[in-house]
Amino acid sequence: MIDLKGRVAVITGAGNGLGREHALLLASRGARIVVNDLAQAAADEVAREITDAGGEAVGFAGSVTDFDAVKAMVDDTVARWGKVDILVNNAGILRDKTFAKMDLADFRLVVDVHLMGSVNCTKAVWDHMRAQNYGRIVMTTSSSGLYGNFGQSNYGAAKMALVGLMQTLALEGARNNIRVNCIAPTAATQMLDGLLPQEELDLLRPARVSPGVLVLVGEDAPTRTILCAGAGSFETAHITLTPGTLVGEGPAAPEAVIASWPKIVSRDGEFVPETGERQGRLELQNAGYTREGSSHA
Repeated sequence: MIDLKGRVAVITGAGNGLGREHALLLASRGARIVVNDLAQAAADEVAREITDAGGEAVGFAGSVTDFDAVKAMVDDTVARWGKVDILVNNAGILRDKTFAKMDLADFRLVVDVHLMGSVNCTKAVWDHMRAQNYGRIVMTTSSSGLYGNFGQSNYGAAKMALVGLMQTLALEGARNNIRVNCIAPTAATQMLDGLLPQEELDLLRPARVSPGVLVLVGEDAPTRTILCAGAGSFETAHITLTPGTLVGEGPAAPEAVIASWPKIVSRDGEFVPETGERQGRLELQNAGYTREGSSHA
């Protein structure tokens, strides 16, 4: 059983939908919860649900785009409960339109809330987690970022950026037992209103995603995992690299790329690189170079 007794969790966008369900589940496992939302009334209502059930929670209103407000929330949490162990970056908005019709202000706003909002919250807890040698951070990515979705260029760009943030922070946080993961939810929230038939929405209840979040914030949580979740089903997504092939250089190199295309895109032997450097090492290897040897390309 995943036991969060003694842990303190900050959950953004937790006044309703996915964030609310995350807060309720983590609280039921013993965590003290900071319920963040834009609306104080919504945050306080979820905090009341938790306290009425015998847990501990406090509501905190503020935009994740405002670093000063986020820092004040974290400072207040540390003053109240002595620490922050868990951060779930859940807050988000939609401004869907095709790229041709999208105003750049709406593109920036979505990136600011999803990406910079998560950056702000993570930055506010990072040094604290490093000092205590413990932290569990969840970024909320999306299949729209991983695989694309019509009319969501802004949302998809922001959500894929969070995967890149997770990949690097997981590496940087490892020495201090800070584990960083992504959740990619499919859930019947306000974002899906009117887009799916009711029977599908019923299966996609937000509460069916939250068990995955609980796993990602537990003592034995993985790190650098993209966990997909919806309707009680769980999967993982992976960014892989194919073995590729050496083409070399010279005037005919572009045509050689075309001729080698089937081998370049073949997924036989693909793997998940341990760091971004691995791509360069593979390319040098394909060129006949090792650190003990020399290039033969």
